[in-house]
Amino acid sequence: MSATADHADGNGNGVPTGIPSTASRLGLEAGWVVQEIGYDEDCDDEFRDAIKAITGEEFVDEDTDEVVDVVLLWFREEDGDLVDAFFDILTDLKAGGVVWLLTPKVGRDGYVETSDIAEAAPVAGLSTTSTLSVTDDWSATKLVVPKSGRRG
Repeated sequence: MSATADHADGNGNGVPTGIPSTASRLGLEAGWVVQEIGYDEDCDDEFRDAIKAITGEEFVDEDTDEVVDVVLLWFREEDGDLVDAFFDILTDLKAGGVVWLLTPKVGRDGYVETSDIAEAAPVAGLSTTSTLSVTDDWSATKLVVPKSGRRG
């Protein structure tokens, strides 16, 4: 892979130049079922639309009966207990599925400490793998169930 290919979605220094290219960095694929939880008026609609364009599917909500490939969890400090939120989303997530935890960036209302995410994830049987800046106001942390299985 060339250095140019590494930065094809950015401005040459690895910084994304737009919402659609940032959404493409989530590793989503056409046809994937995406469950969205925690949507509110402060969420980034352009980012959401870019995800829908990639998958070609509308989001399902927390009341779905479907098994989902990806969970988008918009979470703010005032939204309650992060461990409880993680346990709730694992019900519908397929084996090998991914959770993208979307939290406000530092200095924004509702900011969630990185240490809180790092502490909550393993309690729910999740591992954090990476964090991306996805919009001006939101960061996304990728969480997966380790191959050793879910904690019970």
